[in-house]
Amino acid sequence: MARIPSVAAVVVMGVSGAGKSTVGRLIAARLDCAFRDADSFHPKANIEKMASGQPLTDEDRWPWLCAIAMWIEEHRAAGTTCVVTCSALKRRYRDLVTDNQRTDVRLVYLKGDIELIEARLKARTGHFMPPALLRSQFDALEEPRTDEHAITVPIDKMPEEIAGDAIKALL
Repeated sequence: MARIPSVAAVVVMGVSGAGKSTVGRLIAARLDCAFRDADSFHPKANIEKMASGQPLTDEDRWPWLCAIAMWIEEHRAAGTTCVVTCSALKRRYRDLVTDNQRTDVRLVYLKGDIELIEARLKARTGHFMPPALLRSQFDALEEPRTDEHAITVPIDKMPEEIAGDAIKALL
């Protein structure tokens, strides 16, 4: 596993359909480090709830966010860099995942407008997140503030370019 100097984790964040999984995998591959999609941390009940069209509550999210934070901590302790996706829509979620904004956990915010993301969600197959929940994600989204030192990357390019822009900003 590789290590970016002074970076234990890269958290690729944004609403569903922004391209977190695709871009996160590309970043991890280019950095030769571990990757994990946030969906793999969800308990079955969360996936079933979202698949039925119900948004998650904070009570649903806390165990999921804690599991992501623990995975990041494992990499920090091992001295390796990891890339993980996480919607991280609210500041309090990001504070948990980043261990209260530790400087060695970097946020990459994939930012796009609802029309573009809705079109992507409608074209996507085999995912449990229905396009009908997109509005609730935008409603819940608290964009990162300057004190969070997030890297904001527009998603109106090809995934390889988005990943490249994020990596340039990380290094």
